[in-house]
Amino acid sequence: MQLIQHDEHTARSEQNRIKLRPLAPSRGLIYDRHGVLLAENVPQFRLEVIPEQVGDLQATLEGLSEIIRLDSEDIESFTELRKAMRRFQSIPLRFHLTEAEVARLSVNRHRFKGVAVVPYQTRFYPLGEPLAHTVGYVGRIGTEDRERLSESRYSATTHIGKTGIERHYEDMLLGEVGYEQVESNAEGRALRVLGHVAPKPGANLWLSIDSRLQVAAIAAFEKRPGAAVAIDPQNGEILAMVSLPSFDANLFVDGISRKNYAALTSNPYRPLFNRAVLGGYEPGSTIKPFIGLAGLELGLRTPQDGIRSTGEFYLPGQRQAYRDWLRGGHGWVNLNEALSQSVNTYFYQLAVDLGIDRLSAYTGQFGFGQPTGIDLLGEAQGVLPSREWKQQKIGKTWYPGETVISGIGQGYWVTTPLQLAHALAALSVQGKRFQPHLLRSLQRDFTAEPKPIPPIELTSVPVRDVNNWLAVRDGMVAVMHSPTGTARAHGTGAPYLIAGKSGTAQRVRSSKTQQSNDESLPEHLRNQALFVAYAPAEAPRIAVAVVVEHGLSGSRAAAPVARRIIDAYLGAGNGNAATEAVVLPITDPAAPAPEAPYP
Repeated sequence: MQLIQHDEHTARSEQNRIKLRPLAPSRGLIYDRHGVLLAENVPQFRLEVIPEQVGDLQATLEGLSEIIRLDSEDIESFTELRKAMRRFQSIPLRFHLTEAEVARLSVNRHRFKGVAVVPYQTRFYPLGEPLAHTVGYVGRIGTEDRERLSESRYSATTHIGKTGIERHYEDMLLGEVGYEQVESNAEGRALRVLGHVAPKPGANLWLSIDSRLQVAAIAAFEKRPGAAVAIDPQNGEILAMVSLPSFDANLFVDGISRKNYAALTSNPYRPLFNRAVLGGYEPGSTIKPFIGLAGLELGLRTPQDGIRSTGEFYLPGQRQAYRDWLRGGHGWVNLNEALSQSVNTYFYQLAVDLGIDRLSAYTGQFGFGQPTGIDLLGEAQGVLPSREWKQQKIGKTWYPGETVISGIGQGYWVTTPLQLAHALAALSVQGKRFQPHLLRSLQRDFTAEPKPIPPIELTSVPVRDVNNWLAVRDGMVAVMHSPTGTARAHGTGAPYLIAGKSGTAQRVRSSKTQQSNDESLPEHLRNQALFVAYAPAEAPRIAVAVVVEHGLSGSRAAAPVARRIIDAYLGAGNGNAATEAVVLPITDPAAPAPEAPYP
């Protein structure tokens, strides 16, 4: 055998003596636009088991549980991974070992063949809750993940991006696996490293998010549920994206406990739900600037054309009244006053004159009823009211009364806060649409500067007459700064002009009040409060859409939130939440996880 089969047995001997051990790459870091670290890697230890090298697995697990904490969730996760992985592969059993546990395992190492304490880098999110929905989180690779992943790319990796930026840019953040040639003895114990191919770290991502603005926006909500999106109208960069309540993303990294997960899923305010991207809301009166512009651009109105608001509007031949919010009406109003005072009658008549086909076609150019294409998975599409949509989804024809209420953002309208901010940004810069995006620049090497990502300009909305757009802008400025503006209280003292529009989306009809804005109603039946605004009105740098759930009134609940966000970004020192006054919360990685993340 030694002479005749020398080559074959030499090769087998070398295979037994020398093993290829994969080396995990460092996951790319995530920063905000100013270099504030949003996702980093911290050193930890985990316990791994190679089933092939373990004699009695059950006895080994029982013996290990006497030395370190092993709960049922650790065992269940380990069992699932065993089914998906090969017997010779190392399978993680426990993450985040304490120093005391590492010491006890080292002393008892001789008792457990095929068991090893392995150093690794775990993900940590310094800000905790404020950016959990946007940055997302990584989690353990599960059975379903294994079925779709490249075995070679993830041979040394235990975690994968599950949500948010972490998931969308997984390929960039992952890096490339490395290898070590390890010489081992007959027992399989490593003796020395013969060769080494270093892993390549993942790319570092620089987001457009301003973390200080994000924290200021959250503070502006004063713990009320809702969402806000702030966007740069000049390039589509997302400056802040808020969904409240939120959660601590660190809870999910190494496996969330059943108790913590139950606290999140049983919370009636749904902290795991990203309202900014997935939440569907009727836009209410925030749609009126777009309807007003449609009337001007399509030649049905001039800015000076007026209508008399008596408090009630009737379609010819119908007895049903469509009411204005002010009993008795607003009198004679043109576009500026109709926007300033949010006069329903003006937009009822304009919607009828437009017809649902033209209304839908024109507003659709701003992106309503379609995903914006933001770099997050699972974005909601919303609903743009139209004959075709109703026939396809409900199987019924369109009625004239539905056109009437479409003019004030009720009925079949559904928008997300992101869609609303995106449309507002296009309105503020006279029709230019940029794809909203979170990735601002990319850094593949620490020795190189981050490389900017150019914005993608979408199809612009055709402009027939720039004066029409300026007329709408002036009406929105009047909302904030004129004596009759519905949000004039929140425009007071601003060192710049703000163009805004309030919206109140009706939840139910009540015998007590037409718009369900009675505080005696149960919270879940109260109106949704919306507000959109951009500033400075003459040269916009920020556009904001705010939704305060069950806030009763847009001008009362959502407008002050929008004002504080704008002030925080533009740095107005008028007692509001200015950027320089914001202190970033820092989560201690050693601190115990909260059992109830959000009241």
